[in-house]
Amino acid sequence: MNDFVVITFYKFFDFPDYKERQQSIFHFAESQGIIGTILLAHEGINATIAGTQTALDAMVDFLHRDDRLADLIYKVSLAPKQPFKRLKVKLKREIVTLGQPNVDPSSIVGTYIDPKDWNKLIQDPEVILIDTRNDYEVGIGTFQGAINPRTKTFREFPEYVAQNLDPEKHSKVAMFCTGGIRCEKATAYLLDQGFQEVYHLKGGILKYLEEIPVEASLWEGECFVFDERVTVKHGLETGQYELCYACGHPIDEEDKASNTYEIGISCPYCIEALTPERRSRFEAKWQQRQQMRAHQAS
Repeated sequence: MNDFVVITFYKFFDFPDYKERQQSIFHFAESQGIIGTILLAHEGINATIAGTQTALDAMVDFLHRDDRLADLIYKVSLAPKQPFKRLKVKLKREIVTLGQPNVDPSSIVGTYIDPKDWNKLIQDPEVILIDTRNDYEVGIGTFQGAINPRTKTFREFPEYVAQNLDPEKHSKVAMFCTGGIRCEKATAYLLDQGFQEVYHLKGGILKYLEEIPVEASLWEGECFVFDERVTVKHGLETGQYELCYACGHPIDEEDKASNTYEIGISCPYCIEALTPERRSRFEAKWQQRQQMRAHQAS
């Protein structure tokens, strides 16, 4: 049974008083029993939070009282258990880190494409389709025909553009990401670099998986999310992936069947870095975790 509601939202806007708003936002969310992460920066707000439907409705109403957030929209999904451990409201330089201070998505962004129109766009042979997420996310799932820039962080994306894209050669560029925030900033960056026709998936992969039925979908695999659900699939149902307790990399049943997988100790993605010292430390942590679970169950 899915008892917890999860909402994600973001908005780029001029937010000079973001530091002053931190405490009021934190205290209101805390009063509603909401947990998750809210990021605040001069360029806007970005959040994934969970709680009861009543609490989240109250939170959205609270944010809507700020005229700058009156049009804030959000995406909803469900989780069978609480997907976060605590509430955090953090102050950041950027709500999504690109490392390009001149890029301003509140002033200019690419053309939004609704999920219902996305398939037609990305099947256009003149369109180059780029997944703006990190390499491990792309490995879990992506759109048919999408290019993986093989970035470890979003900050590496401008270097990928400089080495692989040319506004004179690539006349139509379409991009996508989990919820829309990274590709929105990426489109602003490409436009700043002189690209003319730049598109991005409105609402991101999550909105596409919510609205587009499996039989009509061009999505392959699952979508990584930054909470304890780990991945979601069509209909935003919780996926099959877990996180390796040692390194935090997403792993599936095939990974767990590998002889490099040892619960709490290693997986195929971190086995090469496993030293005797790390093994000893992970074994102690795993034992402590199991003791804590046994205590909570008693």
